[in-house]
Amino acid sequence: MEIDRKLVDDFEAGLNPQDPEKSGIPATVLGYGEISIILQIGDNPDVAYKRMPLFSSREAAEMYAEEFHEYCRYLGGAGLNLPYHETLIIEIPDRPVVLYIAQERFPGERFAHRLIHEFELEESVVLLGRIVGEIDKVWKSNASTLPALELAIDAQVSNWVALENGRILYIDTSTPLYRKDGVEQMDPELFLQSAPVFLRWLIRWLFLKDVMNRYYDPRLVYVDLAGNLYKEKAAELIPAVIKSINRYLSPGKEPLTHREVEKYYKEDKLIWTLFLAFRRIDRWLTTKVFRKRYEFLLPGKIER
Repeated sequence: MEIDRKLVDDFEAGLNPQDPEKSGIPATVLGYGEISIILQIGDNPDVAYKRMPLFSSREAAEMYAEEFHEYCRYLGGAGLNLPYHETLIIEIPDRPVVLYIAQERFPGERFAHRLIHEFELEESVVLLGRIVGEIDKVWKSNASTLPALELAIDAQVSNWVALENGRILYIDTSTPLYRKDGVEQMDPELFLQSAPVFLRWLIRWLFLKDVMNRYYDPRLVYVDLAGNLYKEKAAELIPAVIKSINRYLSPGKEPLTHREVEKYYKEDKLIWTLFLAFRRIDRWLTTKVFRKRYEFLLPGKIER
């Protein structure tokens, strides 16, 4: 995988945050995260760039990059397959410091959320069962390293790639959620950088701790995976994935139920729908009222 540092520098310098395809160097939006956007820059189809305009200083961006690389090493040590990756830090005067995570790119049709619509039902069930098994590697690793080290994972369906050779890769590594001796290594405040300024106190008070903690809780991670199938218009697969999950839950734990998954999904959908709506209001205020540059690229309408 070749990374063209000058290309990324020039792209960031000429970026139109509201319409990246009309930037000095055109870019194609590949996907959106809560604190990042995923881009193809220029005409290189082999690299996906995750842009994170979160940092007030180069030192803060460097610390995040170190945490990212360490998190990837720990996930690899737990047995997960990860794509090749590099990091780049871009500084432009009077703008936030931007971290780019350059990641090996895979064919869109090999992403799990696409495959479950192409496969026969039984093949989809097998794929989801394998993903549940990959997630379980994280909990097995935690069992052997706690309290010194604890890993978290965001395991929704679109974060997995199943290659034709049978390998399954986990690709959502850009948020380094892990604890050492019970201490969160990533600064939780970075989650708030993409939130409207007028709402940060409320999100910090009501949601931030829960959002951080959910990815350490095996049951909630599995519920999120199953609930994500509603968003992916594949609700018919939920009973089968629940059956797979229940085989991995710790002995003595209550089995996961369809009702629990449905309740979680409805609450999660409401939270993220409101959050995106407020971000759009914030973008309008920033660009139209205060006449300032809005650094984050927001998705259009999202089906949830």
